[in-house]
Amino acid sequence: MSSSSSDEVEERLNEIFDDILEDTYNDIVEAKTSKQRKQAYIERNREAGHSRLWDDYFTEDSTFSTYLFRRRFRMNKDLFLRLVHGLSENVPFFRQRRDATGRFGLSPLQKCTAAIRLLAYGTAADTVDKYLRLGESTALSCLHHFTDGIIQLFGDEYLRRPIPEDLQRLFDMGDKRGFPGMVGSIDCMHWEWKNCPT
Repeated sequence: MSSSSSDEVEERLNEIFDDILEDTYNDIVEAKTSKQRKQAYIERNREAGHSRLWDDYFTEDSTFSTYLFRRRFRMNKDLFLRLVHGLSENVPFFRQRRDATGRFGLSPLQKCTAAIRLLAYGTAADTVDKYLRLGESTALSCLHHFTDGIIQLFGDEYLRRPIPEDLQRLFDMGDKRGFPGMVGSIDCMHWEWKNCPT
């Protein structure tokens, strides 16, 4: 094979390769831009969501009792308010800011309630939309920032290995409840069950 014919073949292969590369690149760009649809803005009336939440749980004559607050939030109101206050003071995401139009954004109560509800009930992120007036992506963002903020603010105090005093307190509680020598909850993994032997 002559040198000129091998050069022609190489040149032709380069052209084919360039065409395939360009077609592939264009296909990727078209697919990416077609997937990036702009979401329609939904006016959720976030101020009404905050007012409803405040009236239901945090006023003097709130709609729901302290008992129902504890049942629904899986903690007492004082602890919840301590978390909200700590997060709004130390984590910028939880501070209420004004948007570009001058309206106040979501309140720290709404953001923390969304995160707590998702954690307490294990539900999908869009379940808090109707009551708290925030969308799915915002609820997920609240959950992410909430967990990071709790670890940052309260990790050293609550998310640490137990010290001997903590263990003794847990042993004493277990003794009073009929489970001597137990730390934590029973998961029943060590018991053989009739219908589930493994």
